[in-house]
Amino acid sequence: MSDKITIGGQAVIEGVMMRGPKQVATAVRTPDKKIEIQVKPVNSISERFPILKKPLLRGCVSLGESLVMGLRSLSYSAQMAGEEDEQLTDKELIGTMIFAFVLAAVLFVAIPTGAAKLFHFITDDPVFLNLMEGALRLLIFLAYIGAISVMKDIQRVFQYHGAEHKTIACFEAGEALTVENVRKHTRLHKRCGTSFLLIVMLVSIFVFAFLGWPDLWLRILSRVVLLPVVAGISYEIIKFSASSDNCVLGWAIKPGLWLQYMTTREPDDDMTAGG
Repeated sequence: MSDKITIGGQAVIEGVMMRGPKQVATAVRTPDKKIEIQVKPVNSISERFPILKKPLLRGCVSLGESLVMGLRSLSYSAQMAGEEDEQLTDKELIGTMIFAFVLAAVLFVAIPTGAAKLFHFITDDPVFLNLMEGALRLLIFLAYIGAISVMKDIQRVFQYHGAEHKTIACFEAGEALTVENVRKHTRLHKRCGTSFLLIVMLVSIFVFAFLGWPDLWLRILSRVVLLPVVAGISYEIIKFSASSDNCVLGWAIKPGLWLQYMTTREPDDDMTAGG
């Protein structure tokens, strides 16, 4: 069964969220050391509109739904871990997503595309400037990951991230989900969101390279509008590479696996038991 069911997930505060085809479950260790579990149906929009299961479209749907479910799981975990009094309402969830999107657009779109003009002293070639913009975007992303990876609270979340990966690897290997079995598996996983984000950064470099060099506002708009296309292509790369032994694809996703050494930590047995 493990080779037919795809399980995804993410780390949350003092726990993990796991998503299967039909249900999403969030397990959180409370301050009194009990494990609280919330199980909800997935209710994917692609079930109502099957066309959204088509290649390229399914990547955008998966990304959007993962963001919503991830934020809800984070809110639940914060409440169960005693860091918040109540979960986010739907309005607060929408507001949080809008704020996150705007912040990401400023950090990973507006700043690098605006700063790329500094390379005009080398050449005015638009392809070169777009490539420099992509390089700056990648550097900002890596600097951001590096900065948060040294934070004590984030390191604990990264341990749960490792527990999530090891548990999924154990399941996919068809082994019983025991602490002993989970412990021996790698904390790196091909379908990790970290790998996906890195591939998004790399794919965007090539997609945006040939868009010319219009005014700043038009460059920013083009990046935002084409983000679903970039996400769709990146999703297909991740999905295909996870089930393929193609050596070229294997090397293509290596940087994402290497980056997971920063975004995961080896979990202790209590975290694994909770994962």
